[in-house]
Amino acid sequence: MTANTATAGSSIDDVEVDRFSRMSALWWDADGPFRPLHQLNPVRLQYIRDHLCSQFDRDPSRPRPLDGLRIADIGCGGGLLCEPMRRLGAAVVGVDPSEENIKAAKAHAATMELDIDYVQATAEDLSAWGEKFDVVLNMEVVEHVADVPGFLQACASLFRSDDSSMVVATLNRTVKAYLLAIVGAEYILGWLPKGTHDWNRFIRPSEFRRYLAAVNLEIKDLSGISYEPVSRGWRLSSNLAVNYMGFVIKP
Repeated sequence: MTANTATAGSSIDDVEVDRFSRMSALWWDADGPFRPLHQLNPVRLQYIRDHLCSQFDRDPSRPRPLDGLRIADIGCGGGLLCEPMRRLGAAVVGVDPSEENIKAAKAHAATMELDIDYVQATAEDLSAWGEKFDVVLNMEVVEHVADVPGFLQACASLFRSDDSSMVVATLNRTVKAYLLAIVGAEYILGWLPKGTHDWNRFIRPSEFRRYLAAVNLEIKDLSGISYEPVSRGWRLSSNLAVNYMGFVIKP
């Protein structure tokens, strides 16, 4: 039986927060423990930009297509997504429960001369403060929280309007995901520190749809992310067996 290590009143798992806090100085090391996220970033950014431009009737070819949008990146870590979102024109609030992660994110943004609002907080904190956003990013986070329904309820409460949306990325609970994301990535290839993921916390798309329906949200698009061994890069695909992303809206 797994102990519940959530912080009181939130979906945060303190053990998970501590795990990533210990690696906070390495967020921007492209060859370090966050190398997979650096490699995933181009396809993640493409997905986010294109869906947001469609949702808000923007031209993705413009230099700053996300001008005027307010985005919350929940579980922002060192800011790997916050910085490109800011360069695309959005007003970005990076949120993470780890003080060390927020310090690392602020320091890197300062060297890049980017004005990003970083806050040590949780989605529940933002909800309690009455904060509202056009977009909520929930990328590679949901598999690390202790209370998924509570976390998604807090994220849904942050929607500013009926046009607001959320972008999610997580891992499917399949045998293939266990073999590739844990056995392969953590134990054989060493792409991630051992223990980074718990297969029991991976979420099947069908489960995710039910969680979202409970907070009056629905998935408009689901896309898989597949690794190409030859190019050593990632691409969008129809295969949801391991990594997948979803674009979430109000019905």
